[in-house]
Amino acid sequence: MFRKLFGLGPKTDYAQLVKDGAQIIDVRTKGEYQTGHVKGSVNIPLNELSSRLAKIKKDKAIITCCASGMRSASAKSILKSKGFTEVHNGGGWMSLQCKLS
Repeated sequence: MFRKLFGLGPKTDYAQLVKDGAQIIDVRTKGEYQTGHVKGSVNIPLNELSSRLAKIKKDKAIITCCASGMRSASAKSILKSKGFTEVHNGGGWMSLQCKLS
């Protein structure tokens, strides 16, 4: 019980998720995204996420990312509340990029 409460459960294998076809959604602003991003990611700013859900496949895993992990956590909550089942908060895009290589 404590493991789950404090996020100490099994580590997410982001590289395997991507190999299996996961979508990476970067929820930073367009300007932030243009300064650098994870290759293959799609930029859907957090404030536009709810209106652009049709662009996201429900049958594929989703990894959200942003600058630090705060907006991507919000994005994960939004997506879960809209019926997306396999959503992972990848945190900051630079650390996610390291986890993918």
